[in-house]
Amino acid sequence: MKKKLRLGLIGSGFMGKTHVFGFAAAERVFDLPYDVELAMIADATMAQAEAARAAFGFRHATDDWRSLVADPAIDVIDITAPNALHKEMALSAIAAGKHVYCEKPLAPLAADAREMAEAAEKAGVKTQVGFNYLCNPMLSLAREMIAGGELGDIRGYRGLHAEDYMADAAAPFTFRHDPAGGGALADIGSHALATAEFLMGPITKVMGDCVTMIGSRPDGKGGVRPVETDDVGRAFLRFENGATGSIEGNWIATGRKMQHDFEVYGTRGALAFSQERFNELHFYSTADAKGRQGFRRIEAGPDHAPYGRFCVAPGHQLGFNDLKAIEVAGYLEAIAGLRPEPFNFRAGLRIQTLVETIRKSSRAGTWLDVIGD
Repeated sequence: MKKKLRLGLIGSGFMGKTHVFGFAAAERVFDLPYDVELAMIADATMAQAEAARAAFGFRHATDDWRSLVADPAIDVIDITAPNALHKEMALSAIAAGKHVYCEKPLAPLAADAREMAEAAEKAGVKTQVGFNYLCNPMLSLAREMIAGGELGDIRGYRGLHAEDYMADAAAPFTFRHDPAGGGALADIGSHALATAEFLMGPITKVMGDCVTMIGSRPDGKGGVRPVETDDVGRAFLRFENGATGSIEGNWIATGRKMQHDFEVYGTRGALAFSQERFNELHFYSTADAKGRQGFRRIEAGPDHAPYGRFCVAPGHQLGFNDLKAIEVAGYLEAIAGLRPEPFNFRAGLRIQTLVETIRKSSRAGTWLDVIGD
């Protein structure tokens, strides 16, 4: 009989719901080392918490996240609250001996993320940061092809995460605009950075350019509030492997809903990928005969693990929530000691370090070295 793992979730918004879907699907798709019990959910008010409890299937609800963290029956704390709250919640959970699953960005500042990573390592608890785009079998295939030399020597990389959920200047100021850790680079550019290093290895130098296009937003009280965070964050990159490239995080890209894309260029071939069609990877090979060259589509299927656990046939496609289920399964295996943590707090610190270095570079107008974490 499997051991029971009791989950406490903080936050019932979009990401909270996504995490619940991830745990529910993972239990049915994978042979997990635990039976997961949805033990308790916390939210800002009791009404919100109780509504989420009934909708998601938790046993208990509370409007006091501290009581959830302190409950000795709960094994894992899952944090999907606003970014500025991550540090206090995570450190409290770690002090209570809980494993912690936290949405990105891990913390508003790299110094905060470092404190969280070091606390988790000292306590010996297992952690996970929500970068589920990395769980796509097509990204694993791309990394395998790059590492295996199928593209030859890598020369260039382009990464982009663009959406339009902040494109309307009349949209109100939110926690995502908070100067402490907010902005497009931290919010979605972090995904572009995580993907770049997942595929290409360490970034060693950056030249940043972060711009605010919408200087003020309604404050929800009849006035306006100045915006100091970036609407677009870009950077030129130099990688440890000698390649150069760029990334962009852009939340005012009109018409774009989920453009998490990358292109990789090598001496023998190239790859192209778009999250808007994320069951496809496009591959160009210079070995193809003249007159037959061009990008060809590799379609996700059972040969690309763990796709086959979701569907026995190619072309039927995985979805966003399936990526979260893959992330959850990897994390639970790490808690059980069956594998390393897929993307722990130390990895989350690395991304926040890159974000801050790009911002510093933008202010200084010069290339900066990325200090190791």
